[in-house]
Amino acid sequence: MREYLYKFSAMSTPCEVRLFSAKKSKADAVAKAILEEAKRLEKKYNYYAPNSFLSALNERRENVLDTESQSLLQRAKHYYETTEGIFDITTATFKPLFSQNLSLKLLQSEKEKLLAFVGCEHYRIKKGKLYFDNAFTKIDLGGFVKEYSVDRAVTLLKRAKITAALVNFGGDIYVLGEKPNGEKFKIGIKDPVEREKHCRFIELSDAALTTSASYERNYQIEGHTFSHILAKKTVHDAPASVTVIAPNCVESGVFSTALMVNPALKQPHRSIIL
Repeated sequence: MREYLYKFSAMSTPCEVRLFSAKKSKADAVAKAILEEAKRLEKKYNYYAPNSFLSALNERRENVLDTESQSLLQRAKHYYETTEGIFDITTATFKPLFSQNLSLKLLQSEKEKLLAFVGCEHYRIKKGKLYFDNAFTKIDLGGFVKEYSVDRAVTLLKRAKITAALVNFGGDIYVLGEKPNGEKFKIGIKDPVEREKHCRFIELSDAALTTSASYERNYQIEGHTFSHILAKKTVHDAPASVTVIAPNCVESGVFSTALMVNPALKQPHRSIIL
C-alpha cells in the first residue's frame, strides 16, 4: 500500500488529494475522476461566469432544475432555517455592490434597498422548477459548492474502494479512514494571529473539518473592512476564525460560516472558536 499525492486548482483555490492504494493506476484513475468532477461543478455553478447554469438561473433565462441543483437548493433552504437565517445563499442579491467602487454611504443606501429581496423564502421549487417571487433575488452557491465538491470526491474514493485518504480543497477537508499503519491523519488549525503557524492539531478519521476566518478575504471601503462572509446585518466583533468538525463537508462549512456571524448559534457539531 503506497501513498499518492495529487495537486490541482479548482474554484480559485489549491486542491489536494492524498490517498493510499496498492496500485498506482487505480490511484491515478480516481484522482483524475475527482479533478474532472471539481471542474464540472466549478463550470456549472460559477456565480461570475455569464454562461454558467447558475447565471442562467439568476438571470431568469432558465428555471428547470436537474436533480443535483434541486437537491443543493433544497439543502441551502434547510440550512437557512437551521442557522436562523444566517447561512443565506441569497446575500448574492447585494454582493455585486461590494465590487462597484461605491462610497460607503451609497453602498449602505443601495444595500438597504435590496434587503427586502434577501432571504431563501424568496425562492421556491415546484415540480422540478425554480421560482423567484421577485426580479431582484439572486443566489450564489460559492459558499456551498466547494464543500460539496469535497463530499463528491469522497463518494468517488469510496466507489473506488479507497479506504484511506485526505481531501483538502482550500482548507475544506475530509479525512477518509485511517492510514494503513493505523495512524489517524493530523490536521493543523492555523493560528489567526500568527498565520504562518498552527495553534493546534487535531487527529481526524471519517469526518470533515472546515475553518472560516475573517482574515482570509475581505472588502476594503473608505478605510472600513467588510468580511467576505456577507450577512443582512453588519457583523461586529466577529471571531478571528471558527473551525467545525462534522460528518460531511457541506455541513461543516455551513456552520463554520454561520458561527462567524453568530458565535452563540446552537449547532450539533464540535466547534473551535478563536
